[in-house]
Amino acid sequence: MIPGGQPNMQELLMQAQKMQQDLAAAQQELAETSVEGSAGGGLVRATVTGAGEIQGLVIDPKAVDPEDTETLADLVLAAIRDANATAQKMQQQKLGPLAEGLGGVPGLPF
Repeated sequence: MIPGGQPNMQELLMQAQKMQQDLAAAQQELAETSVEGSAGGGLVRATVTGAGEIQGLVIDPKAVDPEDTETLADLVLAAIRDANATAQKMQQQKLGPLAEGLGGVPGLPF
């Protein structure tokens, strides 16, 4: 800080650049990490990235009933939602501390 309580602009810029780099690294890590969700006791399993992109879907043949495709559709949606919920928790763990750090930089409106 400069005497008189004014923030040093160069220091603020360096902190902002570091946070930007940390955020980009965390986002890259999330994009490269896979999580799985399931439904129907594991009959349907969905794999998504930590960023929420669907990577795979596995359906056990026992879940397939030609007379009841609605249940299968519900299981698929439930598995994807389960995987996405796990991905969102991971996002909060990785990105939450970085967002909180933005609030601690003097002079920035966060």
